[in-house]
Amino acid sequence: MEVLYPRCAGLDVHAKTVVACVRVAEGATVTYEHRTVSTTTRGLLDLADWLTARAVTHVAMEATGVYWKPVWHVLEGHATLVLANAMHIKNIPGRKSDKNDATWISDLLALGLIRSSFVPPAPIQDLRDLTRTRKQVVREIARHTQRIQKTLEDANVKLTEVISDISGTSGRAILAALVAGETDPERLADLTSGRLKATRGELVEALRGRVTAHHRFILALHLTQIAALDTAVADLEARIGEALVPFRAAVSLLTTMPGISETAAAVIVAEVGTDMALFPSSGHLLSWAGLCPRLDESAGKRRSTRTRQGAPWLKTTLVQSAWAASRKKGSYLHGQFLRLKSRRGPKKAILAVAASMLTAVYYMLRDGTEFHDLGDQYFAQHHKARQTTRLLQRLRDLGVEVEVKKVA
Repeated sequence: MEVLYPRCAGLDVHAKTVVACVRVAEGATVTYEHRTVSTTTRGLLDLADWLTARAVTHVAMEATGVYWKPVWHVLEGHATLVLANAMHIKNIPGRKSDKNDATWISDLLALGLIRSSFVPPAPIQDLRDLTRTRKQVVREIARHTQRIQKTLEDANVKLTEVISDISGTSGRAILAALVAGETDPERLADLTSGRLKATRGELVEALRGRVTAHHRFILALHLTQIAALDTAVADLEARIGEALVPFRAAVSLLTTMPGISETAAAVIVAEVGTDMALFPSSGHLLSWAGLCPRLDESAGKRRSTRTRQGAPWLKTTLVQSAWAASRKKGSYLHGQFLRLKSRRGPKKAILAVAASMLTAVYYMLRDGTEFHDLGDQYFAQHHKARQTTRLLQRLRDLGVEVEVKKVA
């Protein structure tokens, strides 16, 4: 095979050390030089100087947890960096050692056999950290809310049966009163505001429980945690707004699509960036995100069509946005969801809607255009002949013969 990079290096990154292998090819002669350095800043700077002194042009490393990030930051600018998926560059079994792994990575890199993973620029990485942290904090709020529901069930207070969101205004007012020692269901029912899904009588009976001092302590503990987490979410959203200033135009474009809120748009920008030139086509972006069937064929048979894990942070956000978009009547995404739901079920249909949304994101960011909705009748008009044939066959199956005439 042709050697693409005659002076390259492979790094086997660990928490405390980095094992480096410099591969130099001069004609038919290939030499290797190994070195082990610590992952401290001084050690990584020494590694950068060592690679520069040997005129290394390309460096490859595995994406091992978060350990590769400080190595990447220090070496960036000294050589062309390649981040490899660890599953794609596994060595031959039985030859596992740190030096052998570094050598194997350098050999693959020299021959151009490593497909580089997507590493966004520093501003996008900072935004990505903020959006992911916000999602984790919101998940923590949901967990504490579920623990409050569990405590209320133990106290036989059926608040979740009469209020759809116990973390809303009415729910929090009732919880605060329970913590303060109020047990009269009539007084607790007076604390509600707005429309509820239960009548006054049902609400009073649901609030007639057995709340002990132990329950009050647990409820107060979780409410305190939720209040602190709410403050953290507010701080994160303010910081995300500051980080989005350079990408405000891209966010404005994405929010023109049904189902994409500003929060979802921030997540999309943080995960895929704004430079679509990094993805050769929309299909490559869909494959990277894990929104298309995997390729698993053998002997002419497709063994599995399940989607890959892909980019989980992006994938979950797109699916949530797809559910919102599928509820907007008269839209293309609503029509697509209904069309596929009857044949493939809601789960596969919503995944297809999410894939369509990401495809639209690709072209919107690439061309700088707003979303153009084709309408829910697009499929009926686009496949008019096919639909006519299908409906006529359906009538024949029902024992009805009709004569078809085109309308002038």
